[in-house]
Amino acid sequence: MPGLDWLTARPIAHRGLHDAANGVIENTPSAVSAAISGNYGIEVDLQISADGEAMVHHDDALGRLTDGSGRLDALSAADIKSVAFKATKDRIMTLGELCDLVAGRVTLVLELKSHFDGDRRLVSRAAEVLTNYAGPVAAMSFDPQQVAALIQFAPGLPRGIISEYRYDDGEWQRLTPAQRRNLRWMLHAFRTRPHFAAYALRDLPATAPLLARWLLGLPLLTWTVRTQADRKRAKRWAGQMIFEGFRP
Repeated sequence: MPGLDWLTARPIAHRGLHDAANGVIENTPSAVSAAISGNYGIEVDLQISADGEAMVHHDDALGRLTDGSGRLDALSAADIKSVAFKATKDRIMTLGELCDLVAGRVTLVLELKSHFDGDRRLVSRAAEVLTNYAGPVAAMSFDPQQVAALIQFAPGLPRGIISEYRYDDGEWQRLTPAQRRNLRWMLHAFRTRPHFAAYALRDLPATAPLLARWLLGLPLLTWTVRTQADRKRAKRWAGQMIFEGFRP
């Protein structure tokens, strides 16, 4: 896909420009507004609600940063929006509210969360909301099925695959060794046809993302950059960084 220079033009704030010590919590309107003020791109996470709404939140359940408890996919969008964050008056946004807030002023990168269960409701809803959004926006996921679904639901939307090499965290243990190998080496690329990749900084350099960047010409983002040493490493191996904890 031509014309993706905007994707790597500016550093991308991981879950918005959050700063918990000063009451700015990740994936909130305050974090998004702070990133806009700094002229940074914004990466946020999307989860699906019980009634099929795309909600801006990293965890698949309430409780870590918010009051309440329960899985987001078991709660309505209205119920989710009524829950307070523990350290701020912000509320969880819908994707539509996020788009209204950003209004095309900076790059928006949406991570589509997945349970690797074939549920395509989040992809469908995100595509529907973004139909009338005119700003620079891309979507990405760890789950190849989600990325492949974007071909059907939003063929004109830049799509990316998020990957790493280790896949050793507990959340990946539900996947088979074959599935993890497929993800590690991005062997799904002929099916997902990604326009860009986002690879874990801790695992760079790695063969698959560098082949994608240098041989296929795909923009390469790297996550998560937290220090100046990280930033130096990111500059060497990737086209742009997804950062947190400092201001580039």
